[in-house]
Amino acid sequence: KVLIVDVPSKLGGTCSAAMLYIVGKWRKVLVFPVDGSHEVTVVRPNDTWYIKSESPHYKSITIKFSNGFNKEHFGAFVMETLTMRRQGASLWTRLSMEHDLVKQLIQMHVKALEMVEGMFEDTKLMQSLRDAKYDLVLTDPAVGTGVLMGEGHFAIAPSPLSYIPIPGSELTDKMTFIQRVQNMLYFFFLTLQNWYITEPNYKPFVHRHFGSDVHYMELFQSADIWLMRNDFTFEFPRPTMPNVVYMSGFQCKPSKPLSKELEDFVQSSGEHGVIVMTLGSVVEKLPEDIAEDIAAAFAELPQKVIWRHKGKRPSTLGNNTLILDWLPQNDLLGHPKTRVFVAHGGTNGIQEAIYHGVPLVGLPLMFDQADNLFRMKARGVAKVLDIATVNKENFLESLKEALYQPSYREKMKELSSIQRDQPMKPLDRAMFWIEFVMRHKGAAHLRTESYKMSSIQYYSMDVAAFLLAVILLVFTIFVSAFRFLMHNLFYRNKVKKE
Repeated sequence: KVLIVDVPSKLGGTCSAAMLYIVGKWRKVLVFPVDGSHEVTVVRPNDTWYIKSESPHYKSITIKFSNGFNKEHFGAFVMETLTMRRQGASLWTRLSMEHDLVKQLIQMHVKALEMVEGMFEDTKLMQSLRDAKYDLVLTDPAVGTGVLMGEGHFAIAPSPLSYIPIPGSELTDKMTFIQRVQNMLYFFFLTLQNWYITEPNYKPFVHRHFGSDVHYMELFQSADIWLMRNDFTFEFPRPTMPNVVYMSGFQCKPSKPLSKELEDFVQSSGEHGVIVMTLGSVVEKLPEDIAEDIAAAFAELPQKVIWRHKGKRPSTLGNNTLILDWLPQNDLLGHPKTRVFVAHGGTNGIQEAIYHGVPLVGLPLMFDQADNLFRMKARGVAKVLDIATVNKENFLESLKEALYQPSYREKMKELSSIQRDQPMKPLDRAMFWIEFVMRHKGAAHLRTESYKMSSIQYYSMDVAAFLLAVILLVFTIFVSAFRFLMHNLFYRNKVKKE
């Protein structure tokens, strides 16, 4: 019996493939999502974006609370943000925009807590969950602290800021002095942001339901096992923990044949090949001026282009470009004629590009996307543009660089080889460790208890203070003894002379 508490978000991508796999392994599964690009659930809010009330893969329980997301409002906000960045809005306007974003994040957390509070107050629902006696809880910790600054390692593993870049800082593990200062400032800024957005909401809730001595971070840090949706083809080298299992590329798989119409279009590209472009499920269209510039750049290339775009059809669109409402991303990336992937930088798309060895041209729009693409840029497999300054000329130049400089494809093929060179498939590895935890009743021997320590204890400040006090005491005794001996010696010599 497995209780899956799935808390995905628009910040993190999809876990639906893993959820379907796990559902197939056990008889009793409950999933509790915060809605996003997911389609596997049991407990669902009443204003879900995509999650259906009925499916052959699960049973659903609809909670009569909002999940804190509104697709139309969120999409409109993203478009407004892109337009402001594009038009060079004033500093005041940009600050106001950032404030609105923070307000939306706070509201999202408030709505999420209202939904959980409603569940806790539903005695019938809670009793049914208790009676089920689940053996395992699986959760995607996107809401709450987002674990900590969006990166789970920072919650559970040692993370020296001297060589571990803060997410969003766009730094590597090789930092100059100035970059280390920048990294430290990012850490302080995001910590303050976390205190401002998260603590005022979650602290009272956790104290009310779990006790005044429990910190909300402990609910994450006490997890028996962590399934990380990355690995060190994507992540910079860093300390990790025994209960961390890496499952990067779990959703990646060999491509399937394309539809006849799409295959015919791809084959018509000849020796030049195909460019694939999609910017994810949240941003279905771009501001018109950006779309016009992108279409004009595509029109000057000999390659064929398949572009997922739901906005107004650009007037500059060339005959070589096919616009679709939806495209089979994995199957296209795995096609031998695909040359470049134009992407927004979501983790799923990046992992699929690595798996299939396709170089990237990045147009990051929000959240973790710029940082994700920066990691690819640092490895020499991506050309990244700023959405605020992208135009026909620099977009075309970036495309040509990724298309015609062999190093991009060669380095991406090398990353692909590293990602695929594993003793077992990522999902199989995740399944083994989930079952391992169940067999060994939590596998406590893999989990550090350091999260129960105070900061003073964790950083051994009390030990340092104690040792310093001992050293000072010994030094004081030594000085006092020395002075006493010198005094007595001087006194005896004086008496003898007299």
